[in-house]
Amino acid sequence: MPETRIPDQDAKEQAMTENNLTRIHWNGKEIILIGTAHISRQSAEQVKEVIERERPDAVCVELDRQRYQAITEGNRWKDMDIFQVIKEKKAALLFANLALSSFQKRMARQFGIRPGQEMIQGIESAKETGARLVLADRDIQTTFSRIWHNVGWKGKSLLLAQVISAIFSRETISEEELEKMKEQDMIQTILQEFADQFPELKKPLVDERDQYLAERIKTAPGEKIVAVLGAAHVPGVIREIERDHDLGELEEVPVKKRRFHLLGWLLPALIVVLIAATFFLNPSAGVDQTLSWVLWTGSFSAAGAAAAFGHPLTILTAFVAAPLTTLHPLLASGWFAGLVQAFIRRPSVRDFENLAEDIMSVKGFWNNKVTRILLIVILTNIATSVGTFIAGVDIVRLFFQNV
Repeated sequence: MPETRIPDQDAKEQAMTENNLTRIHWNGKEIILIGTAHISRQSAEQVKEVIERERPDAVCVELDRQRYQAITEGNRWKDMDIFQVIKEKKAALLFANLALSSFQKRMARQFGIRPGQEMIQGIESAKETGARLVLADRDIQTTFSRIWHNVGWKGKSLLLAQVISAIFSRETISEEELEKMKEQDMIQTILQEFADQFPELKKPLVDERDQYLAERIKTAPGEKIVAVLGAAHVPGVIREIERDHDLGELEEVPVKKRRFHLLGWLLPALIVVLIAATFFLNPSAGVDQTLSWVLWTGSFSAAGAAAAFGHPLTILTAFVAAPLTTLHPLLASGWFAGLVQAFIRRPSVRDFENLAEDIMSVKGFWNNKVTRILLIVILTNIATSVGTFIAGVDIVRLFFQNV
C-alpha cells in the first residue's frame, strides 16, 4: 500500500484548528486539504491565498456538475423544460434541490455573503493559476437517491417534512448555531437532525462521500493537488485516501428489488380481484366498492392539487386520473395534474428568471408558476397515497361483509 504521511495527532489537531490545512504525501503526490467553513469569508480568503502560494497542478472542489452549474450559470433556470422534468419523474428531486438552494440563500443573506463563496474562490483561483479544476463530489441526485433508498415510508415522510421545513422556516441562526454549521456542508446541515434519527443515513450522506472525494482527489492530475472541502469531510478523506474505492459502485443509483416491483403490481391486482369477486357475490356491494375506490382516491388526489392552488381543470384531472393511476405502479395522478397545470399556466421567462428569488419565501414558492407546478405534483401524489390506503381498507371491509 502506498505510504501516506500526515502530521502526528497533536500537530495535526493544532494545524486543523489554527489554519485548517492538512498535507498528505501519497504515492509521489502532495495533497493539501483546506478544511473550509461554508459560510465564512475567512475560508474564501484562505482558499485564494493557499492556491496562489502553492501553485498546484489541480484544484479539487467539493462540488458536483449540477452544483457547479448552479454557481457559475446564474441564468440556468431559463433553459429548464418543466414538461420534461415531470415526464422524467424528477419533480420531487428538483423540489429538494430548490429547497436546499433556498436554505443556502437565506443563510447567505443573513450573514451578507455569497453561498458557496469558498468554492467560487477555488474555481476562480484555479483559472487564474492555470490549475486543472476537478469537481470532486458525487452527483447530488445520486446521494439523494441512495438516501431515499435507505429509509422506509416513515423515513421518507420525515425527510420530506425536513426539506419542506427548510423552505418555510423563518428562524434566524444564532452565533452558537453558526459555529456548529461551519463544521458541516450544506447538505449535512439541512439533513443533520434527520440523520440523527436515522443513523443508517450516515453511510450515503457522509461515509460514501468521504470515499468518493478521497478517490477523486488522489487521482486528480499532477503532482501537487489542493482540495477545497468542508471541514467535516477532512478527517474522513484522510482516513479513506489510503484505500482504493470503486467510483462506479459509489455512483450506482439503487433500483427497487424485484420483490418490490412484484408487490407494486400485486397490490393493484388484489384490489381488482376483490372488487370482481364482490361483484360476483353481490353486484350492489361491488358497485359500492367501485364508488368507494373512485371517491376516496379521486377526492384525496383533487384535495392535494387544490392545496397547491391548482387550476380547476388541474384539480379535475387529479380527480379523474387517481382511480386509474393508483392501479398502475408506473403512473401517478400528480404527474398528470402537473402536466395539465403546466399547459394551462405555462411558466413564463420571468418565472424562471425570478425563481432564484422566489424560492426564498413561502409566498414566492406558491406564486411562482414553476414551483407551483412542482407543489401540485408532490402534494397530489402524497394525498393520492392516503386516499388509496383508505379506499383499500374499505374495499377489504366490503368484501368480507359479503363473503
